Amino acid sequence: MTSISSALKRYLEVSVLYKIAAGFILGVIVGIIAGDAMSIIKPLGDLFIRLLKMIVAPIIFFSLVVGAASVSPSVLGRIGVKIFVYYIFTTAVAITIGLVVANIFQPGEGIELAGEAKQIQVKQPPPVSEVILNIVPTNPFKALAEGNVLQIIFFSIILGIAIAVLRASREERIRRSGETLFTVFEGLAESLYKVIRGILEYAPIGVFALVGYVVGIYGPKILGPLAIVVLALYAGLFLHIVLVYGILLRIFGFNLVKFLKGAADAMITAFVTRSSSGTLPVTMNVAEQKLRIDKRVYSFTLPLGATINMDGTAMYQAIAALFIANALGIDLTLGQQLAIVLAATLASIGTAGVPGAGLIMLAVVLDAIGLPLTDPNVALAYGLVAGIDVILDMGRTMVNVTGDLVGTTIIAKTENAIDTRGGVWA
Repeated sequence: MTSISSALKRYLEVSVLYKIAAGFILGVIVGIIAGDAMSIIKPLGDLFIRLLKMIVAPIIFFSLVVGAASVSPSVLGRIGVKIFVYYIFTTAVAITIGLVVANIFQPGEGIELAGEAKQIQVKQPPPVSEVILNIVPTNPFKALAEGNVLQIIFFSIILGIAIAVLRASREERIRRSGETLFTVFEGLAESLYKVIRGILEYAPIGVFALVGYVVGIYGPKILGPLAIVVLALYAGLFLHIVLVYGILLRIFGFNLVKFLKGAADAMITAFVTRSSSGTLPVTMNVAEQKLRIDKRVYSFTLPLGATINMDGTAMYQAIAALFIANALGIDLTLGQQLAIVLAATLASIGTAGVPGAGLIMLAVVLDAIGLPLTDPNVALAYGLVAGIDVILDMGRTMVNVTGDLVGTTIIAKTENAIDTRGGVWA
């Protein structure tokens, strides 16, 4: 028993995403050797998909309530509006770049996971007015039960703001009630983070089963298109840093090269840890010591960014969604691709800043364009993306953190809260 316990402890100490990568590689090898026999272990992969679906709605709800409730109403003024607009704008642009890059590279083209997959009916997008109205739930509990993500996000933010107002009340009874609610939701959110950790510990087995099954049925030729996914994402991330961040910094009088030099520590840490939240202490130190930003700005914008600003993750969702659609032989219309922009922008707000969370949120985007994980072929393609997620997660998290610092730098400039005579600017 001692040796088993020791082995389990060593296993748990290894990074989850490295274990997922190992599961992917083993799945490829065993799939090539075993061939059709891999269908025996496919239920292990199906279990992984069901676990992911189980956690999507509750993690969005509780994490967003906590995020919104954490913001003091007094801060939700000039700085809050500015940084929120910046985060939403750059996220939407990142998704658009992702779609452009994906349409150029066409990841997943020619895979054709199954002939019957071509019969999947992709939802036609409703009018814009209907989309906006449908974001507001008539019954929040029904939205939670049915997994209507956009409605869950809307209600979560509204409830979180209400709790924040209670916490800031001058009346002790009301303030105490707000603090109690916040503590409860924070505890539930933290509990769900533990559940996610448990699901991700099982992920290597699920990925092994899904990838092994796909390679066993369709052969090693399936691997080429996955390399295209990686290439497309990193090309998009590079363009986003150089064009979007570079132009925005230039507009406000900053040099991109100097900024990247100052942000390097946070960017490298984010690349290695693959966690915006885990990198936050380094990011805040960089903001103060290297970029010389006033604490009253970065102490608000950076924690908020670690929660809702996910440019790299949103771009990944767009590229991965097109990969899965192409793998199923489905041509997404312009309207359906615009639906990806909306769904991925809002889903990125609910993406927890922990390793692998973007993989969970991808399920939200797929459902929004009519490709739910309940379809077995969608689940197979999703499993392929999960197998290379460790590579994708590094780049997208680095861009997430970089975007937080760019926004904070710009907002600080508009608030005269940055010392451009010191740090990397000197």
